[in-house]
Parts: sequence; C-alpha cells; structure tokens
Amino acid sequence: MLRSLLLASCAALTLPVAARAQTGATDLASLIECRGDIAGLTALAPALEDPLKAVALGWQPLPQANMFMTEYRLASPIRVFGHGTDHIAFTGSSVMAILDLPDPRPLAGELGLETAIDTPAKAMFGKELRSEESRDAESGQVLIESVVLNVSNVSSHPGKTLAGCSYSLDLPEDTPDTDAPAPEGAPPPASGGQPR
Repeated sequence: MLRSLLLASCAALTLPVAARAQTGATDLASLIECRGDIAGLTALAPALEDPLKAVALGWQPLPQANMFMTEYRLASPIRVFGHGTDHIAFTGSSVMAILDLPDPRPLAGELGLETAIDTPAKAMFGKELRSEESRDAESGQVLIESVVLNVSNVSSHPGKTLAGCSYSLDLPEDTPDTDAPAPEGAPPPASGGQPR
C-alpha cells in the first residue's frame, strides 16, 4: 500500500498543472475536509513552490499575514464544512480554508472535535480521523499515514476561523521493529505545524 501511495504521489507530481486545474476545486475541498490523502496534498507541491503554477490553477497569491502560512485567493469559491470560501492557506502539512466565522467553537462542536486549547485569545480543536500503518515491501520500513481534522483561530486573522486537514507520513513512535530495521539514510518523520 505504501508503494502504491508513493507511486500515486509521484504520478500526481508529473501530471500537467493544466490537467489538475480542471479538477482543482473539487480536490481542494476534499483535501480540506480530510477526504483526500497525502498524495493529493503532494500533487499541489508545484503550485506552492511556483507562484506562476498557482496562478495557472486559478489561485492568487496573497501577502503573508502570518509567517507560518502561505495564503491564496481562489478564482472560484469552494464549499467546505457547509461554508463557502475563496480564501485558503497552507502551513506545514496542512491545507485549510479561512472562513468568515468569528468563533471556531460552533464549527468544532458540529464536527465533534476535541479541545486542545480554549482560551479567550486562542481556540484550537482537532481529531485524528485516520491512522494507517503500512510496510514497504522492498525496504521493510513501517510508516504511518495520519489524517487530522483541525479547526482554530489565529491572531493574524481576527474574525476568521481556520478549518482544514493535516496529512502526515511518519515513522512509528515506538522502538524500531527488530525484524525490519530502518534503512540507512531513512528520512526523518514529517512534521506538521499549526499557525500561531
């Protein structure tokens, strides 16, 4: 399964940007609502690295209001979690919608999320929706794909709610499996981050 995931990721990176632009809005909403996978997020990497490719997808790069976020205005609004938006952001391994909701708490409640932080200034909620372990047939390396739904606010965007999904592919936290040691030079675990 991991090989299939990695092959899908590589194949997605080789698709022409124009071909992805035709389905970008649908895929983007799926990724934000945690209905996608890490391969789908990886397919957006060229647009995140090259503003011209982002523009080709119909995304307008926005000034960086938060040093942890890269933001875009979409040519056509998308609908996520029952709300329309044309404002999206990426941070670490997360893709999120920036919604015109002054308080993230009602949406977090609707989605059944767990409270991480809830103070007058900062609210952050989340829930791991999927965690799947797989072993690469060639290397024997065990990796865990995790999908986490997040809803929060951030001081750089007053009156807004950030809602989206974090995708990660990590090494297990426990001690390495003695039957299948990690190969030399194995990449470190991926880490996602939340805007501050």
